[in-house]
Amino acid sequence: MVSDKFLRLRQVIEITGLKRAQIYRYMRAGEFPRQIKIGHASVAWLASEIDEWIIRK
Repeated sequence: MVSDKFLRLRQVIEITGLKRAQIYRYMRAGEFPRQIKIGHASVAWLASEIDEWIIRK
């Protein structure tokens, strides 16, 4: 079984070079991985999905 790492928004911004608004705009357009709710007010992205997005980009 492969475990995946959760990335918080700050990490996604650093890895992709995108700004917060761009990330959410791309998500609304279906062009960026969706966030996963990990707590009451916390979200994260799967590192593998961000890696795949970067490769496709």
